[in-house]
Amino acid sequence: MNKIVKLDCGLRLALEKIPHVQSVTAGIWVKAGSVDEDDTCRGISHYIEHMMFKGTNKRTARQIASDIDALGGQINAFTAKESTCYYVRTLSSNLEKGLEVLVDMLTDSLFDPAEMTKEKQVVKEEIKMVEDTPDDLAQEMLYDVLFKGNVLSNTILGTPESLDAITRDDIINYIKKEYTLDNIVISVAGNFDEQKVCDFFENSLSCLTPLKEVKPESSAIYVPDFKNKIKDIEQSHICLGIRALNFGHDDAYVMSILNNIMGGSMSSRLFQNIREEKGLAYSVFSYTSSHDKHGFYAISAGVAHDKIEDTVAAIREELENLAAHGVTDRELEISKEQTKGGLIFSMENTSNRMVSNGKYALMRNRVRKMEDVIKAIDSITQDDIRRVTKLITDVSAYSGSLVSRRDVDLAQLMK
Repeated sequence: MNKIVKLDCGLRLALEKIPHVQSVTAGIWVKAGSVDEDDTCRGISHYIEHMMFKGTNKRTARQIASDIDALGGQINAFTAKESTCYYVRTLSSNLEKGLEVLVDMLTDSLFDPAEMTKEKQVVKEEIKMVEDTPDDLAQEMLYDVLFKGNVLSNTILGTPESLDAITRDDIINYIKKEYTLDNIVISVAGNFDEQKVCDFFENSLSCLTPLKEVKPESSAIYVPDFKNKIKDIEQSHICLGIRALNFGHDDAYVMSILNNIMGGSMSSRLFQNIREEKGLAYSVFSYTSSHDKHGFYAISAGVAHDKIEDTVAAIREELENLAAHGVTDRELEISKEQTKGGLIFSMENTSNRMVSNGKYALMRNRVRKMEDVIKAIDSITQDDIRRVTKLITDVSAYSGSLVSRRDVDLAQLMK
């Protein structure tokens, strides 16, 4: 049973006890990411995530790692557009010791200037890695065109120039402003003592600011746009996307079913048409991404440079076919079973449960019960599919990105 508990200090805990396992994953979720950054500190959310592992008053960077290793545990973190998560996975008997390391990092990190300089270089190498990974670069560029004028277009990694400008004072001020008790969720999944976890967190983060200051929302009218980048690579990478559903939308499961039919598996329409029948691409798939206020549906393909036009035409063909004929009852039933299977398989891992519960609690102040999810998927009808189909089949509303040796006019191909 998963639930949300609110402590007297203001912290929210998303707790899911799984008695039959012998491990536990705990994450500290902060609702702060690249969308919270201004022009003076691009990339600071991700940079802080790195610096949290570089030493505290009590532990060096090496000791942080060795203390977790001594528990038979694993520690890591990630930064997204709208959140940052620090997590540890341990044996159930070692949870409190693992949590103590996480809290030490969040409340007593040194942010030593010499370590800051070294870690800036590490992040710059990460930026280069994205530049050298054309499919990642194409997806990053898609955010630029889909959310132009919106903070969602902010890059998570920042730029070499923005990193160089970040000071220790900037980090301290950002943490004080964004790492607030009302802006944090603790997510714990596995075999653990609920009362002990609640008692541990009642005072352990008390040094943080209680409340986050409300900021005005940015907004911009969406206008389809396209972006190309010429690179000396062996394969062209295409991303086409359209604005769709935000996180937790009532039609989110319908969109998952439809996405699976279109490009979420080896039996999907895009895979069968573009790869198996036409032989245009090795990798072709569709996916969805959802955020607090916005979301999108996207189609991605890696193709030979001279097959860009044919691939875009084949993608259009599938979208137009979906709009004209919908999906079959057989496709709908298969996709339901695939989607349920994927969810159930993923939930057999405590780390995935921690992530799911933590994100829902952070973004929507609720958690999903698996029986409710399965019921919602089973209840999806053809009428639901037709309603959501209208959101993704207007070819004129698509934006796109292309990383290729060739400078191809995607906008013209999508007219």
